[in-house]
Amino acid sequence: MGSLLSSSKKSQEELEMALDKAKQIVNSNPVVVFSKTYCGYCKRVKQLLTQLGASYKVIELDEESDGSEIQSELAKWTGQRTVPNVFIGGKHIGGCDSVLEKHQAGLLVPLLTDAGAITNNSAQL
Repeated sequence: MGSLLSSSKKSQEELEMALDKAKQIVNSNPVVVFSKTYCGYCKRVKQLLTQLGASYKVIELDEESDGSEIQSELAKWTGQRTVPNVFIGGKHIGGCDSVLEKHQAGLLVPLLTDAGAITNNSAQL
């Protein structure tokens, strides 16, 4: 009977492991997009990064066994519950609107360049 209750609530250990995993991914990659495969906003950000020639890592939360835990811990860490949840150079950038605003202001390419995700001559969109 007790296993029924414990299986419905995620343990603190599972949540800590999810946060550690997310932080390790963010710290090991110049650009990380926490995404969901069916999300149009996520597709837009990934499309823009691809157009800019950026190398980036995508974590599709709906395909990860611990995706809901990761998303929950990202919300606590960054204050953002929604996807895409984008990090550049280990820093939280935000979601689709934030990424697009930075691009329109001419700030995205320098951020990507500084993070080592693109070289100076790879993209000038």
